[in-house]
Amino acid sequence: MPQLEFSPCLEWLFAEPGDAFPSRIERAATAGFTAFEFWLWSNKDIEAITRTAKACGMAVSGLVAEPLIAITDPANRAEWLEGLKRSAEVASRLAAPVLIAQTGNDLPQISREDQKASLIETFSEAANILIGSGVRLGIEPLNTTVDHPGYFLHSTSEGFEIVEAVNRDEIGLLYDLYHAAVMDEPIETVLAGNLEKVVHIHVADHPGRNEPGSGRIDLVDRLRKLIEAGYRGRIGLEYQPLVSGSDPVIRARDRLSEAFEEGH
Repeated sequence: MPQLEFSPCLEWLFAEPGDAFPSRIERAATAGFTAFEFWLWSNKDIEAITRTAKACGMAVSGLVAEPLIAITDPANRAEWLEGLKRSAEVASRLAAPVLIAQTGNDLPQISREDQKASLIETFSEAANILIGSGVRLGIEPLNTTVDHPGYFLHSTSEGFEIVEAVNRDEIGLLYDLYHAAVMDEPIETVLAGNLEKVVHIHVADHPGRNEPGSGRIDLVDRLRKLIEAGYRGRIGLEYQPLVSGSDPVIRARDRLSEAFEEGH
């Protein structure tokens, strides 16, 4: 079985009060990571990130497609697609293979069927923007019971249905083991026949959305199922640390890696 390659989300990990974002890249590299990810690009110095990542030999796994507006509403489509063009340029500059797309909230004034149709049309147009760029869009389902009440896409299965309807290589799904577990989704059923649609993975434990091992999700078992099914991408560590500093992140990564290797 392949070794797991982890990608810390530097919005929460390796962060210190008042620090400059590139210093988090340096800390992650010192801790032995070879890749990292983050959320918004518009509030960061992309030139500094590019320079620091290159100096540290770090890859960028992914970032969020902006703007964060409800694309369940057709009225927002043109604005979001223009933002996607800029986001894709940034991703290409960083050699990041994934842009993360959020749908926005469920809109009571529009039927769920029409909102889903709007998403399919928007992502179909997004595929045309991304074609040939080497960047894929990862649609992200989020849980609505704890962290994102009112969010439209709370079902991984429905996310796969949207990806299937678009039917373009540029469009896939970000599979977040934390959000899926909060929504009580059975991984075997959800992933059956759908693994090729997964462009990236996120992990955190539940309850709390904290480091692996702090809650009750068997993340090692879920990662093993993904790897055995053929997933070979990076695994994003997107969790809120209970203790700050680099050492707890290193320990969390090593515990996951060791437990995974012991199972084979």
